[in-house]
Amino acid sequence: MNCSNKFSRLFGKIVRIRFPRCIQSFINNSYVRIFDIDMSDFAAPQSYESLNALFTRELKVKRKIQSKEFNLVSPTDSLIISTGRVSDNTALQIKGREYNVREMLGEDSNFDDYSFVNLYLSPRDYHHYHAPCDLEVLEARYFSGLLLPVNKPSLLKNRGLYKINERVVLKVRLKYNSQIAYYVAIGALNVGKMRFCFDSTIQSNAKLGSRTIVYENPISLKAGEEIGCFEMGSTVVLLAKANFTIKDGDVVKMGEEIGTLSHD
Repeated sequence: MNCSNKFSRLFGKIVRIRFPRCIQSFINNSYVRIFDIDMSDFAAPQSYESLNALFTRELKVKRKIQSKEFNLVSPTDSLIISTGRVSDNTALQIKGREYNVREMLGEDSNFDDYSFVNLYLSPRDYHHYHAPCDLEVLEARYFSGLLLPVNKPSLLKNRGLYKINERVVLKVRLKYNSQIAYYVAIGALNVGKMRFCFDSTIQSNAKLGSRTIVYENPISLKAGEEIGCFEMGSTVVLLAKANFTIKDGDVVKMGEEIGTLSHD
């Protein structure tokens, strides 16, 4: 096993430790201060019983979901690392670094009529991820892999990072145009686990090896409905037949409009 995977598992155990209240309050407040986290939508830092509970904090202020027919909303609070069109079945992980979409998804199809957007969640961000529109989950594919960092320096250094890191690929059918899209949660250094609300059997950072789960009764989700959570920051990649209206370097909040779906 790669040392980054071992370290991430260890880190995941450490951040779950519940220290005495005064010590935990100091740890949490220090983390918020160091990473300059805006806690206005969340409970007070000292109320979380562990650092992991702070990492995985839930919203206390309800977000407005800018959803309407054929709309796509941001699934996360994120920095847009890269967005564009798939060409020759390749996409950009960051400017100057490409990856093979087929290899990331584990599907031998032609994706040249798809667009992509890479949403990076930093350690300061809200770590839950949500549905970008009304959809049905058809399959969940878990790929074991490395847990390299997914920040800008690592994306520039490591070619094809999105296809070699651990990831969960959700194959989904979109409500308004009945097209197939892909929602990819990518593991990273210090991500102790990726959780999925609709299926607790999806185990990440585990020793189970790659697997595919087919849902004979597809799982229906509404726009803005929670899909899951990273235990620390990471990345979500969306691939759909769509026009993404955001651009590289934009900062988005979960629920904000980021594009429109193809009507074909």
